[in-house]
Amino acid sequence: MRKYLVIVDRNRSDKWIRFANFFIDRLVITVFFLAFGFISSLLYNLANIDFFINIVYKISEVNRFLDILITSSIYFLYTFLIEYFTKGRSIGKYITGTKVICIDGTEPTFNDYLIRNISRIVPFDGLSFLGENGWHDKWSETRVINIKNYQAEIQAKSEIEDLGKKEIA
Repeated sequence: MRKYLVIVDRNRSDKWIRFANFFIDRLVITVFFLAFGFISSLLYNLANIDFFINIVYKISEVNRFLDILITSSIYFLYTFLIEYFTKGRSIGKYITGTKVICIDGTEPTFNDYLIRNISRIVPFDGLSFLGENGWHDKWSETRVINIKNYQAEIQAKSEIEDLGKKEIA
């Protein structure tokens, strides 16, 4: 159990910013699929390479359940890997100026990111952030914060603590 810092809660991201993160990241995945199809078609038409176009055709013929399973798996990999390697920021979070941190103010670990993203498999988790916190935030003990506000408050607190210290010239 982590120690909960109030400063993290005070700088928690707005619900609509969270929705924008979700929307932008879904849009990125959609663009990825469209780009894959376009490049596959281009490779087939220009170089007669049919390997990738065959994948596109096979994916287009799957049933609805398998389609959801494939796209959910790719979204899981995208969010997990990009948040892990960029230290808590997906493309949506870069655009909105937000970041994932632990409730104690530390950077999430590999396991925190894994729990956070496995939790997204739960139905309706994508909209759970419209409540107090998203389920994936609650279960992984993480929060999405506004970076500029959080860093400004940390800086101000640090400057206040340094007021009483003697300066040595």
